[in-house]
Amino acid sequence: MIRPQLPLNALRAFEASARHLSFTRAAVELCVTQAAVSHQVKSLEAQLNVALFKRLPRGLMMTSEGQTLLPVLRESFDRIAETLERFEGGHFREVLTVGAVGTFAVGWLLPRLADFQAKHPLIDLRLSTNNNRVDVAAEGLDYAIRFGAGAWHGIEAVRLIEAPLSVMCVPEIARQLQAPADLLQQTLLRSYRTDEWPEWFQATGLPAHAAPPRSIVFDSSLAMMEAALQGAGVALAPPLMFARQLAAGAIEQPFAIGITTGSYWLTRLQSRPETSSMAAFKGWLLCAAQMN
Repeated sequence: MIRPQLPLNALRAFEASARHLSFTRAAVELCVTQAAVSHQVKSLEAQLNVALFKRLPRGLMMTSEGQTLLPVLRESFDRIAETLERFEGGHFREVLTVGAVGTFAVGWLLPRLADFQAKHPLIDLRLSTNNNRVDVAAEGLDYAIRFGAGAWHGIEAVRLIEAPLSVMCVPEIARQLQAPADLLQQTLLRSYRTDEWPEWFQATGLPAHAAPPRSIVFDSSLAMMEAALQGAGVALAPPLMFARQLAAGAIEQPFAIGITTGSYWLTRLQSRPETSSMAAFKGWLLCAAQMN
């Protein structure tokens, strides 16, 4: 199929006129005469064999055909502008979109991002966080960093690090905990996974059903740890992801006992070809994880 040459000037004249609903104001924006803009729009209407505007005494009103064309043009012009902006110093800046479970993003990834940016200055990283529920395809992600066993349908998963769960709380509460059984007098903070505290109690030699009835459930470890920092109770979370708070003494880990319920994984759709920016991020991330 032979495609007709795109009338770019006419399309630009139509888009500006549609935004302003005025040939005169469109002409000022485009630095041409009002007659030139009107001529370009008429030329486009002739080529399409439709009317894009109704000419009124005090301006313009788009027809249904014009309203159909406008959003397509806006999106196209925006994408062209965005692509052109990614050329810098003779190089093309690549965009890399990564989704990450919030705990990993805040506790582990963010403190290391300056190193990635220094080593890969031409990659624009776009990072979004989630609570471990993510749809890689629907969200248009290149990569998703998630927690689990590493088995997701249609997904390639590369293991990054383990992050065992352990008890953490403010120093005031930690001083009350001489033995794991002392936790039975505390409010336990937990995730939506009901098996974590029972597994931890079993690891200490206490029965799995020993957990006290007082508990607060959170959908993210970040929110849970914020509650722990405010003294609301005792959290079961990965100390590796809260190393800064531990180092600052804001929270303490009263017991060395930890349980492993999964690992953090770098995942992507198996059908998603790996770009150069993806390969660079993957290599950097695996290297950083090995140094952890």
